[in-house]
Amino acid sequence: MAHLTQNPADKERFICVYPVYINSKKTLAEGRRVPTDKAVENPSCAEIRDVLTAAGMNVYVENKMHPREWNRDVQFRGRVRVQIKEADGTPCQDKFTSRRDVMFYVAEMIPKLKTRTQKSGGGDMSSQQNEGGKKSKKKKK
Repeated sequence: MAHLTQNPADKERFICVYPVYINSKKTLAEGRRVPTDKAVENPSCAEIRDVLTAAGMNVYVENKMHPREWNRDVQFRGRVRVQIKEADGTPCQDKFTSRRDVMFYVAEMIPKLKTRTQKSGGGDMSSQQNEGGKKSKKKKK
């Protein structure tokens, strides 16, 4: 399909980043594009958007699905469009010269988000409470 415009600053020329591209649970055949050791477990469009917005990128989210995604659940919906080039063809930021740079950056930063770090802390607390509950049941017997 021919592009309607040659201007890299138009929204239709922004690059697409699907969560599948950086999902460690997916195989290469299912659409993952980064190595498993650098990928993130089940990223969402909101997390990708937050990371790129914080980096100062021009970003917007579309309600689309990756063609290889078989699960039609809301959690797996969405794609993020990112502007990496200005109208004159120069990169918007020096650290993002290609779509590969963007994907590696997002995969590196998502685990550092507050929502990701709080979830792991909450899981530890609930497991400690369960252990305490088990100990008190043993005392009653």
